[in-house]
Amino acid sequence: MNQVKSVVHWSAASEQGLTGKNIGVAVLDTGIFPHEDFGNRLLAFQDMVARKNAPYDDNGHGTHISAIIGGSGAASEGKYQGMAPECNIINIKVLDQRGNGFASDVLAGLSWIRSHREEYGIRIVNISVGSFSRKGMTENSLLVRGVNAAWDDGLVVVVAAGNNGPGRMTITTPGISRKVITVGCSDDYKEVQVSGNRMVDYSGRGPTVACVRKPDVVAPGSQIVSCKNAQGLYQSKSGTSMSTPIVSGAIALLLQKYPEMTNRDVKLKIRESSADLGLPHNQQGWGLLDIEKLLW
Repeated sequence: MNQVKSVVHWSAASEQGLTGKNIGVAVLDTGIFPHEDFGNRLLAFQDMVARKNAPYDDNGHGTHISAIIGGSGAASEGKYQGMAPECNIINIKVLDQRGNGFASDVLAGLSWIRSHREEYGIRIVNISVGSFSRKGMTENSLLVRGVNAAWDDGLVVVVAAGNNGPGRMTITTPGISRKVITVGCSDDYKEVQVSGNRMVDYSGRGPTVACVRKPDVVAPGSQIVSCKNAQGLYQSKSGTSMSTPIVSGAIALLLQKYPEMTNRDVKLKIRESSADLGLPHNQQGWGLLDIEKLLW
């Protein structure tokens, strides 16, 4: 959104005419409401929960995430525009109206994405979803194997660090994967409402159980305004769920400029361009996402 772009030097993208055009971003979440800010760029919708055909979002989280990535700002005259306002959105509903779900549905969604990536031009997968059950915190867990398979197919997989901080080893699964780009919140020092609770210093911290340093990068996540699951309306939400699509949207801009980049190239470019905040690596990763340097 506009207030986020100023933090991460959005002008670099607008000056270069980068909007994410023709880059497909798949979002695994609670679904999507066909808000006017998506126009005709919602290329596909798959419902792994109730098997419905028409796009819907009975929670609102998935619509909010999708618009942070690619909302046009049409209903707000450009005030609340997403990071890549001309990218294509492919939405897969894997969570129910309460934001809960099964690993099997997430895995089915990942499998669908891998099977349809060429058809819809999918380059990026955004997963603002995570589990914090101790038995699933190993790299051999099904969710980690699922995102690793998508990464191995060449997709850029961007995953939330979760909101269980500030203790050590609080990165949620599948963010513990050493392959994917795991995103924490850069401004979790602000006390905000996260999933109905007042929270501060909530961003998941590493290392993982396997001693992998995480997160990889941080981005703003406090009180981000984006589309509501109702026509023409917007709402504010907070958490690493909101930080993650900021990074996914920035990557859509990067891939528009350099379409030949591999997912490994993208991860390296983020590492090289992030701004060091002077915080421990297991809190900030490589630092704050800096779009100006990313798109250099």
